[in-house]
Amino acid sequence: MDKELLAMLVCPLCKGKLKYDREAEELICRFDGLAYPVRDGIPVMLPEDARALDVDEKLRPSAGRDGEA
Repeated sequence: MDKELLAMLVCPLCKGKLKYDREAEELICRFDGLAYPVRDGIPVMLPEDARALDVDEKLRPSAGRDGEA
């Protein structure tokens, strides 16, 4: 995913920073506990399409993540 695009994207609910998980192809908002899918290189920033993070994912350190916006 393009780093310039990542730098512009924010969580649509809280307007906070997102972390890109390249392996899972998701943009993660730790504050809201949501993972927004990236489909065919296009972020789907609809809260109704986001996956709720489980407790372990919310607490997991962000080391190993590939990007930050």
